[in-house]
Amino acid sequence: MKATLNQRHAGVLLHITSLPSRDLGQDAYRFIDFLHEVGASVWQVLPLGITHEDGSPYQSLSAHAGNPALICFKSLVAQGWLTTDVYCETCQGMDTFRCTCLLLKAFAGFQERATAAEQYDFSRFCATNQFWLDDFALFRVLRKKFDHQSWNEWPENFKNRHLAALNDVRFFLKTPLEAVKFEQYIFFKQWTALKTYANERGILLFGDMPIFVSYDSADVWANRKVFKLTPEGEMSVVAGVPPDYFSETGQRWGNPHYNWTHLQATGFNWWLQRMQTQAALFDVVRIDHFRGLEAAWEIPADEPTAIKGEWVKAAGEPLLTAICAEFSEVALVAEDLGIITPEVDALRTKFNLSGMKIMQFAFSGDADNPYLPENHELSSVVYTGTHDNDTTLGWVEKLTPEERAYVCKILEIDDTNIAPALMQCALASIANLAILPMQDILDLDSSHRMNIPGTTVGNWQWRFQWKQLSAEKVSRLAKWIKESNR
Repeated sequence: MKATLNQRHAGVLLHITSLPSRDLGQDAYRFIDFLHEVGASVWQVLPLGITHEDGSPYQSLSAHAGNPALICFKSLVAQGWLTTDVYCETCQGMDTFRCTCLLLKAFAGFQERATAAEQYDFSRFCATNQFWLDDFALFRVLRKKFDHQSWNEWPENFKNRHLAALNDVRFFLKTPLEAVKFEQYIFFKQWTALKTYANERGILLFGDMPIFVSYDSADVWANRKVFKLTPEGEMSVVAGVPPDYFSETGQRWGNPHYNWTHLQATGFNWWLQRMQTQAALFDVVRIDHFRGLEAAWEIPADEPTAIKGEWVKAAGEPLLTAICAEFSEVALVAEDLGIITPEVDALRTKFNLSGMKIMQFAFSGDADNPYLPENHELSSVVYTGTHDNDTTLGWVEKLTPEERAYVCKILEIDDTNIAPALMQCALASIANLAILPMQDILDLDSSHRMNIPGTTVGNWQWRFQWKQLSAEKVSRLAKWIKESNR
């Protein structure tokens, strides 16, 4: 565990899209001020990539690119690259963060009015990130050209990256390619400014990296050998997890699996480049579905559910050796929930990675339940619940009378204050890092849940409003954090 997590910290889980404005603007800075005020020192967010139609941040168009939907347009107005009178009919009545039109107009404004220093900064960004940015820009432009179809449905010469076809795109669509690069420049520039503001106030930014990437992504299109694909570029097996706590039929994610033989032969170059981007974005990185680095559940591509599959070994140990050697300054957290074997635990502990403890999972009645407070470890990251759980109040409301009685017995409280007690218990844990979802801090019920695993409709849409954060709730959280010596 890195030095950043060797002290007691309290943090809050809130994705950028759950801010009132859903962008990297004023509300994000105000949220950092709130964390600083209450004594919290970690802000955890979900993956920042460009989502597909279902809105899931765990299925994105790139392992590197930031979501331009998170860009704050007011900042572009302040910089003089966008004027307040550019809103066309397309933009009227829409959240501006969704309007691609504004980004194109901002790029035009940048080309007309950027200083020489700003133009050089943009050129330097493109050069530094060329290892992923060039292919990503091609992917975005072609995806738009072919009506947002998956790359495997494109015409053969584009699907298979014929050099002549790609050179034609580079020549005839130079301006759209530069516009894609510009939106990434703006995203990273705004994120870096936010991270600097947070770090200056003692706040660490905690990011989330999905272990797998989306099949319909620039990464798979440009790096087929990295993944287990047929000669035609199709998936024969897909990723997921077998039936578990969250789903009786398992979760069929549909991501391609890694070709570990190729990755190891190339020194894990693709993975190291991916971590390079994460290290620039975050102080702490959670590796989602960490157990997939020891063995991953491979489901035949023609299976409709995740029930039928098999665990296939991965090259996690040599990969983590390479990552830890290259990025020693980044603290890594292993999402070790679900079916965890001794081999997975051994892999995590060998590299001194923090594991996760979920308070909502602690009350099964087993004395050796790893989520019980007495079974937490110093290196743990403890949560009341994650983005995949119900809110704590919603969880409490669904307990049977017998379950409520057992929870009260373990927490040594009466039956009227379970949700706040669970938050206090998490903060009081021996674990160095305790994270509370914003919904719990606001005492919100199941209607404010972020995600229901195994479903694709109605998720990832929740956002809070500042009026929900009363002075009483701020003062209560500050008191709890101080009392827990965090």
